[in-house]
Amino acid sequence: MDFIIADANRMEEGFLNSFETIDLEIGDTDASNDFELTLALSDAFLDYSKYIFVPGTEYGGIIEDLKTSTSSNSALWYGNTWRGLLDQIIIEPPSGSAYKTVSGEANTVMRTMLSGKLSNLFEVETKSSGITVSYQFNRYASYLDGFMSMLAQYNARLEIWVEQGGANEAFAVKLKAVPVTDYSEEIEYSQDNKVNLTIRDYRRGINHLICLGKGELTERQVLHLYVAKNGTIGTTKYYTGLAERTAVYDYSSAEDSAALKTYGIKRLQELMNYKKLEMSVQDLDLAIGDIIAGRERKTGTYLSKPIIRKIIKAEGSKTSIEYKVEGED
Repeated sequence: MDFIIADANRMEEGFLNSFETIDLEIGDTDASNDFELTLALSDAFLDYSKYIFVPGTEYGGIIEDLKTSTSSNSALWYGNTWRGLLDQIIIEPPSGSAYKTVSGEANTVMRTMLSGKLSNLFEVETKSSGITVSYQFNRYASYLDGFMSMLAQYNARLEIWVEQGGANEAFAVKLKAVPVTDYSEEIEYSQDNKVNLTIRDYRRGINHLICLGKGELTERQVLHLYVAKNGTIGTTKYYTGLAERTAVYDYSSAEDSAALKTYGIKRLQELMNYKKLEMSVQDLDLAIGDIIAGRERKTGTYLSKPIIRKIIKAEGSKTSIEYKVEGED
């Protein structure tokens, strides 16, 4: 994996050849969406506001942080990835409105919203995605969270890549909306593929949540939420006896019963049974938002989930990618 260095004006300077390690994480808003680059202290060719990137991929970002150590004779450069930058600009409701709402072709919507932001670092694909959206953003969501959530509602994902410029032209960070690809039917990763898998099947979660809202004592709002056998959440009890596991959720600031239910469901989803998959591979490069499947042969544990995070590690000529899927810690 060959990284290129570019100056503060996004003009290429050459390849990043003498680094020791690169550790880069990209994904949803729970990911760090940053990178760490280790160089020998004697290598002084990097500086603040320079960029690193791998052409045709979204691996890269802007350098804005430095930590040096004379004891290890190393320089650690840190920076935000492109997703990290999108996560640091906020979608504000228009004056007089409670929410920002949009409708139209997905790429056009994103291009309009990003116009004039971050010195026009991002360029949204001008061709139609074929995806029409009508969406209300959460109040003061980040652009990353807003775009990803909007597209997910239409079974689509955000694709980001760096496109090199021509002679004496700056590189550009490109964005577009694309349909999610479900690889679970055609590709299943297991020990048979010589892929390192970690699958956890957690079955001691909470399945009954007592939600406490506004009020005092007998006047307090109380809502019981239950997990059904198929994993859905409702108000009808399914698990009883030893199988019933109960917890209390105190949300005294709930505006009304609808808010208590909404946030109660969100909390129960965090506490209930789950499966999670971690996968480390050498020769695959899947996209955030696409769906993968993994199977652990000895226990028969199977999981099909969308990718929410990628961790790319490079050391010398060796590169590995670790994938994390929806529902992981």
